[in-house]
Amino acid sequence: MGVAPFDVVVVVANIKDEAALRAGHELHDALAARGVDVLLDDRDERAGVKFKDADLIGYPVRVVAGKGVANGMLELRLRRDAATAQEVAVAEAVDTVQSLLADLRGR
Repeated sequence: MGVAPFDVVVVVANIKDEAALRAGHELHDALAARGVDVLLDDRDERAGVKFKDADLIGYPVRVVAGKGVANGMLELRLRRDAATAQEVAVAEAVDTVQSLLADLRGR
């Protein structure tokens, strides 16, 4: 975590999806308000490009606002272990991210 430019990246998978874009912005703002070092990736690029860039840069936590937003869900994943990918309710995302970051810092 010490070398990553941000602790969390919030990726909006498709910026044309207004619900996903709104959820991404709201999550970014809520995390930033709690002092989390977070970046919002809302570039007009394919989702795969954004995921590749996130992996190359090395953000410890990636949150994806994608198709699941329609069902109230976001995808959350730790960089070091792709098997950690999980869906989390939009309403619980801020607390879940903070908990993951606390765990990562404690290791």
